[in-house]
Amino acid sequence: MKLVTYRYEGRVCLGIWRGERVIPVPAQRFPADMLDMIAAWPEVHEELAEWLAGESENHAFNMGEIELLSPLTRPGKVAAIGLNYRDHCLEANLPVPVRPLVFAKFVSSLAGPRQAVCFDPRLTQQVDFECELGVVIGRRARNVPEERALEYVFGYTIVNDISARDLQFSDGQWVRSKSLDTFCPVGPCIVTRSEIANPQALRLRCSVNGAVMQDSSTAEMIFGVAHLVADLSQAFTLEPGDLIATGTPAGVGMSRKPPVFLKDGDMLVSEIESIGRLENPIRQIQFPADSSSQGE
Repeated sequence: MKLVTYRYEGRVCLGIWRGERVIPVPAQRFPADMLDMIAAWPEVHEELAEWLAGESENHAFNMGEIELLSPLTRPGKVAAIGLNYRDHCLEANLPVPVRPLVFAKFVSSLAGPRQAVCFDPRLTQQVDFECELGVVIGRRARNVPEERALEYVFGYTIVNDISARDLQFSDGQWVRSKSLDTFCPVGPCIVTRSEIANPQALRLRCSVNGAVMQDSSTAEMIFGVAHLVADLSQAFTLEPGDLIATGTPAGVGMSRKPPVFLKDGDMLVSEIESIGRLENPIRQIQFPADSSSQGE
């Protein structure tokens, strides 16, 4: 099942993406928020599937009628993994990690499908792309064994770990450079775990203005999804709706000769087999000064 969060006539709703249409999930019968749906999934998924089987697509929306949002609008945390593909380590001239390299992206960096990734040139001029498999946690996980770790996964999505490389290397750590507003586009949907038999066998591609920049497979991960869930759960509790960005393969802009950084007007497309296609335009803007204190 492919679950989406969308806006229609000012209301944020849950839907099921089937074919080229989105079927609204009735809020009077099922949880109306993605985090609530994830938490209730063990109790409601069979009833939801039965309802969907009998639902007429006459009630579905065409994509042009709704605004798709990030399927997760308020996850508790976004845990990200660096240098999780050997070819990416090689292109960056960095050693292959012996254990997962973990950092965080702030929830305020989330963006949805078709939403612009915005950057202020006064702050950064080296905006880079990193297509990644996103893992959505489905149940509370603490100290889980690797052989059972996938049982704690709700589903999978696409993440692009947008990075301001000039900030990343001047700061000496990664959180600020990867947490600027809109620097974590997610979507277009969450595919439930039962629909993807092996998360380590998915092709992923990233293109800029139609030119393919990254083309790889999750089979190339150094640490697979099960290992990552188990390893992270040793350090901190994973909660339903938490998001893990699992790392990116070779082809990022900073490692190209000459480097290729995102610029105003570019179209960034991230694709993962069995999940879909996440499109985000790039916009250069100057963020205005905060005016909330005027008149005080």
